[in-house]
Amino acid sequence: MVLLLIAGLPVTMILAATWLWFFVVKGNLDIVGMLGTANRGQLVQPPRQLAEAGLTQVDGSAFDFAALELQWTFVVANESASCDAACEHLLYLTRQIHLAMGKEYNRIRRFYVSDVVPADTRLEVDHLSDGHPLPANFAGYLQREHGEMRVLQGDTGQMRSLFAEHASAPDSWYLVDPAGWIMMRYDDSVSYKDVIADLKFLLKNSST
Repeated sequence: MVLLLIAGLPVTMILAATWLWFFVVKGNLDIVGMLGTANRGQLVQPPRQLAEAGLTQVDGSAFDFAALELQWTFVVANESASCDAACEHLLYLTRQIHLAMGKEYNRIRRFYVSDVVPADTRLEVDHLSDGHPLPANFAGYLQREHGEMRVLQGDTGQMRSLFAEHASAPDSWYLVDPAGWIMMRYDDSVSYKDVIADLKFLLKNSST
């Protein structure tokens, strides 16, 4: 009986795993929904591929995500010819969260993605979130306050496909994994401390 139990346990585990896999693939079993998740942000389901979206750089050249270092990426999206207070606050917030990551700083980068180039974007704010003097224009603001941020451009269709929630929730910003998948969304309902907790967990359990 002992030998039968020892031999039967692995077989039982394999059968159970096969059963779970079959029903998850068929869509009849939602493991995430049943068990819940520990993340504070909203999972983007299904995740969207930023790397293959056909975005361009400010000079009009193709953006090659695969050529970049493997890093986690914060994305602030702005489908507008102006950067208002909500837009400026997201740029400030993601910068401060990035800085707060300390020794993990170099494992993260930030993107600003818009359908309008910075030179044609108006900065429509009365003051900056960090209290610094207002720059003359939006391009100057990005250069002075967010010099390490990569600026990318997409057309209206690309923006709405990649950042579908942004139209109804303009306080949204996104987290992209090292493979280029937009996999998490944050907004003002999530505190910066909870965002940092998510990031620390992801970085701890990631090889990149």
